[in-house]
Amino acid sequence: MGSAKNKAGNAERKARIEQMRRAEQARERRNRILTIGASVVVVAGLIVGGVVLVNSQSDKSDSASDAKGGSSGDSGHFVTGSDGVRTWTGKLARTHVAGTVKYPMHPPVGGNHNPVWLNCNGNVYTKAVKDENAVHALEHGAVWVTYTDKAGKSDVDKLAAKVKQTPYSLMSPYADQTSPIELSAWGHQLSVKSADDPKVGKFFETYVQGKQTPEPGASCTGGTM
Repeated sequence: MGSAKNKAGNAERKARIEQMRRAEQARERRNRILTIGASVVVVAGLIVGGVVLVNSQSDKSDSASDAKGGSSGDSGHFVTGSDGVRTWTGKLARTHVAGTVKYPMHPPVGGNHNPVWLNCNGNVYTKAVKDENAVHALEHGAVWVTYTDKAGKSDVDKLAAKVKQTPYSLMSPYADQTSPIELSAWGHQLSVKSADDPKVGKFFETYVQGKQTPEPGASCTGGTM
């Protein structure tokens, strides 16, 4: 009698296990179908989005990137604040152009610029760079440190060390500027005589990826050296 009950119990348990196993297999099949379906939708979306992006970029290239340089497209002037920072009041154009651009300020703090940005991931350049590429880096939220041969070597070394530790910054010599050391961001500029000036640190804190950035988060690598 007991044996019969045990056999019945075992059979019932096996039946439940088999039922659970089939239910689990059914769920797995449904999940696979849902996953495949979702993947197809995502891939299709990426393809469509890529086509739209390529067409959009192509249109922009046709209308802007093939321009031949010339005017910066800027209008306005600098206004100096109580902190010594000069802020450009007026228009700063942002068209991608090929060729040399004539900027109304040196170093430039904005305006039409080359389609390729200058690498600004803590890059220190020992030779002069092209304004048109550097302005594109400013558009991405970088701070550009420039200096003349009147800047002291110790100041240059300190500034270079700071730049190397700061993503979204770059540094290069610049002959055509009035101050030994200039710090530039999009629409903003500061003149200092020493790397130890506390305004230097404040400028970095305020303008590296600051509120003035036209394209926050845009890359500072993969451009030109």
